Amino acid sequence: MPLPGFEAQLKMAAVERLEELQRVSLLKKTPRKAAVMMLIYPVNDVAHFVLIERMVSKGAHSGQIAFPGGRQEEEDQDDAVTAIRETHEEVGIIPDHQEIIAAGTPIYIPPSNYMVSPFLAFAKAELQFTPQPSEVKSIIEVPLHELIDPNNVSKHTLSTSYATNITVPCYNLQDHVVWGATAMMLAEFKTMLQKSLSLKDV
Repeated sequence: MPLPGFEAQLKMAAVERLEELQRVSLLKKTPRKAAVMMLIYPVNDVAHFVLIERMVSKGAHSGQIAFPGGRQEEEDQDDAVTAIRETHEEVGIIPDHQEIIAAGTPIYIPPSNYMVSPFLAFAKAELQFTPQPSEVKSIIEVPLHELIDPNNVSKHTLSTSYATNITVPCYNLQDHVVWGATAMMLAEFKTMLQKSLSLKDV
């Protein structure tokens, strides 16, 4: 099916972010490349996906909730390889257990100057996660129905490394606030999954 694209992502974008995206397009920056993975897998026959809580650091995304993923290395053949490799490195899931089924719409991350390519993958068996100690503070296993539930969409006021007291749209998942680029990518994948389920019902 066609990607829902930027229109779906905008549902979870802050006004401040949209203004920054416009400025970036005018500056014509050359962003670095990265890729992330939304990996869906069963837990007691209930579909889940995995997020990570990043370690607190001096980086622009310190302590945030995110998908497993990271920057592209020279040896990576393409963005999908980056997403699979980084998922293996960050949460310990071997490539053979990651079956990519779709690529999302790439999204630009202004604070770190990365163009991030998101991927959706399935694992047919239950998974055991091993977090990378230097980068991952905790593993967050989220039942997929929490993402679909409209009651888990709200707004949250926070401060970041580049803004103070901004109110942003967010998802409340497993007692964590998920906002920013991760929320925008989740919004697109949510739309894709909902459309897929509606097609199966026809």
